Amino acid sequence: MSELFDAVDALVASRAQLPPAEERKRLRTAHGLTLDQVAAALKVRRATVSGWESSKKPTEPRGPEREAYARLLGQLAQLYPAPGAKAEPPAATPAPAAPTGTPAPTEARTPLTGPEPGRRVPTATVGTRDRSVGPPDLPPAAPRPTRTTGPSSTSRRPVTEKPVPAAVVASGTDPRFENGPLAVVDAGADGRVLAYCPGGRVLDVPAKSLPALVDWTLKEAKLGGPRLSGPGKDADPLLVLTESALERYGLPIALTEEERLAGRIPEGHKVVRQLKRAEWKLTKRGFGPWARIYRPATGAERACVQLCIPSWQALDARHWGGADRLPPAELARVLGVYAARVMTPRGSTAVTGLELMTALHPPTRASEPGADGTRHSEHNPGSLGRDPVDCAPCEAPDGHPLLADLPRFHVRGPDEKLFEEAYDWARPLTDDECMRRHLVGIDVNMAFAAGANGLTVGLGAPTHVRAPAFDPKLPGSWLVDLSHVDLSRVKVGKDSWADLDAGLLPSPFTPKGERPEGPAWYATPTVAYAVELGYEVRPTEAYVRPENGRYLDAWYQRLRDAFLTTMADLGVGADLPPADFLAAMDGWEKRDPQLAIVVSAIKATVKGGLGKLRERPRGEGWRPGEPWRALSRPTWRPDIRAAVISRTRINLHRKIVKHAAFTGRYPVAVLSDCVVYAADGSSPLDVLPYRDGRPLPGGFKLGINPGLVKHEGTQSVLWGEGVRERFDAPDLNLARYIKDGTVTDADHGE
Repeated sequence: MSELFDAVDALVASRAQLPPAEERKRLRTAHGLTLDQVAAALKVRRATVSGWESSKKPTEPRGPEREAYARLLGQLAQLYPAPGAKAEPPAATPAPAAPTGTPAPTEARTPLTGPEPGRRVPTATVGTRDRSVGPPDLPPAAPRPTRTTGPSSTSRRPVTEKPVPAAVVASGTDPRFENGPLAVVDAGADGRVLAYCPGGRVLDVPAKSLPALVDWTLKEAKLGGPRLSGPGKDADPLLVLTESALERYGLPIALTEEERLAGRIPEGHKVVRQLKRAEWKLTKRGFGPWARIYRPATGAERACVQLCIPSWQALDARHWGGADRLPPAELARVLGVYAARVMTPRGSTAVTGLELMTALHPPTRASEPGADGTRHSEHNPGSLGRDPVDCAPCEAPDGHPLLADLPRFHVRGPDEKLFEEAYDWARPLTDDECMRRHLVGIDVNMAFAAGANGLTVGLGAPTHVRAPAFDPKLPGSWLVDLSHVDLSRVKVGKDSWADLDAGLLPSPFTPKGERPEGPAWYATPTVAYAVELGYEVRPTEAYVRPENGRYLDAWYQRLRDAFLTTMADLGVGADLPPADFLAAMDGWEKRDPQLAIVVSAIKATVKGGLGKLRERPRGEGWRPGEPWRALSRPTWRPDIRAAVISRTRINLHRKIVKHAAFTGRYPVAVLSDCVVYAADGSSPLDVLPYRDGRPLPGGFKLGINPGLVKHEGTQSVLWGEGVRERFDAPDLNLARYIKDGTVTDADHGE
C-alpha cells in the first residue's frame, strides 16, 4: 500500500503548481541564493535553473526536480511573501522581508564594467510605463509639521494625509521595524524633540541625553531593517542628527579643523564620557560624522545604533547634493528611499557600496544541526569569507608590504604591475571631422555596475603558474605580450573580419589608448578580448584563482533595480523608443530634485564601492612597506576591482569597433564611459545608427538600462578646436568638458 501512496504522491508532485518565472527569481534572490547553488541542490545544470526563471520563455521542471523545486519555492514564499501578501513565517525567528521588486530587464549582450520608500516599480511597470515626459505621480515631500504636545513618547502622527509608498513607511511586514530604517532627529525652540521617519511619520522623542536617545531607539522607536540575505544580519537603525538636535544633546554643530582632520571629536568630550558611563562603546573610528554606538552582542541580539551628522560633512555634497540643507521631513524622505532601494547608509556612499557586497554575501552562515541539535558558524559559499587573502605581487599597489624589498624609488613598469584603469584618450580631429558642425558626447549608464554583472571573479587566494595556457573563464592576472594585436584588421563577429583605421582608434589594452610595447600584466577580460579580436596569446606567467564565482551579481542587480526604479519615478522608463527616451531625459533632475539626489547617491555607491576594493592608506602615520587598516578586510580585493575596470574598458572598446566597422566613424575622445564623435547634427541620433528603429547589434543603444547610453552633451567643432588652441593642447580630452562646455578639472563621466 505504501508503494501505491508513494506513486500517487509522485503523480501529484509532477503537476505541482509553480509561481511565474519572475516570482521564482524574486524568491531565490531574496534569500541570497545563486543559480549555481540552486542547481547544485537540485542536481541539475545552472542553465536549467536559469531557464526556469527566464522572463521571455520559461521552461518547466519535470519529475522529481519539479517536486523539489516546488518545495523550495514554497518555503521561500513563507519567508518572503510577495508585496501586498500576508506573511506566514515559520514559528522560529521573525522572517526577513524580501528585497523589493523584481530585477528589470537589461540589454541582451555582454555587459560592460570602473573603480570608486518611494514606490517600487516592478519590471513590467518599468517597461510599460506611460511615456509622457511629465513628472510621475509620487507623493510630494512632507511639509514640516506644527509642533504640539502629546501624551505618548512614541506617538506617531502622519505629516501629510496623502498616500505614501509602503516601502518608505516601513521595511516590509516585520513589526520590529514598522517605522522604517531611519529617523531624522530635530529639536524645536520649545525644547521638544521629534524624530521624522520616512513616509511622513513623526515620533516624539523623550530622551534627555545621547545615551538615553540610543536606549529609546533600540527599545521603543521600532527602527531598523530586515537582512538582505538569509545568513545576514538585520540593518541597525540610523539616526540623523540636525544642528538643533546636536545642541540639544551637547554636541558641537561643526567640527574644528583639527577634529575634521582627525575625523572625530576628542575621547574626552563630555558626550563620549556619558556613553562610556552608560556602558556604550564606539568603534575604532570614534565619534565622527558616521558614529556607531553599540554594546557587544549577546546571542542573536544586536544592540547597535548608527549616527549620521550632516553638519559634520557626513553627506558629501559631490554625491548627496544639498541634502544636508533639507528640512528634516524631506531629508528623511531622501535617505528613506535610498535605504529602501539600496540599503541603510553605513557611512559614505563608498563605504555603503562595500557594505552592500557583504550584506548580500555574508562571510558565514549557520551550519546544519549536529547530533546534539546545536549549530555552529561555517563559511558561506560564494562569499569572500572572514579572513583576508594576500593579493598577487603584480596586483599590489605601491607601498604594499609585498613590495617592501623593492628599492625606495623604484618605479614598476607594465611587466611588474597590473594597471587596469578606465579610459582617458583623445586625438586631433581629421580634416573631414573639422568640416562637421558638432561634437556629440554619449555616456554609458551605470557603466561600472553593468561591467560587474555576470563577471566571474576570484573568491580565494591566487595560485602562481608558469607558462599557462590561457583560459578566458579563469579569473586572474596574466603576463602576456599583446603588442602584436593590430587594430587595422580585427574580428567583429564569429567569422567576420573588418579593416579599420587603427590610427583613429584607442588601444583596448592601455588606459591612455597607446599600443603596448611588450609584455605586461592584464586581467582576464583584457586578454580574452585579444583572443576575440582574432589573435593568439601566449602568457608566460599568471596568478589565477581556481576558487571563483559571480560574487557581484546580486550587488549589481540591487543597484540596477534601485537606479531603474528611481529613474522611472522621475519619468524615464525603460525600453522607450530613442526619440521618447531623449525627450524624457530632458530636464529629468528638475522633476523631483530630492529623487535626483537619490540617483546621484546610487551612482556614487557603485563607483565608490568598487574603489574601496583597493583602498589606499589614509594617514594614521603609515609608511611604505607597512600594512594599513584596509588590508585586514576580506573585501580588500584589488584583483576584483581590476577585473571590473578591465571589463568596462573592453566592452566600451567592443562597441567603438563595431560602430567604426558599421559606420566608418571613429571617436574623437574617450573618458571613462563617455565617448565623443564628430557629427553634422547635434543629437545622438545623428551619431548612432538606427535602422527601422533597431540599433546596431552589439553597438551603442539609447536607453536608461545600465550599459545603454544617454546624451552627455553637444558642443560645436569650433568650440573644441578653440579650447585646444587656447590651452595649446591638440590632444586635450574634450570628453571631460563636453557636458556644458566649461573647461574644469571635473570628470563628468559616471
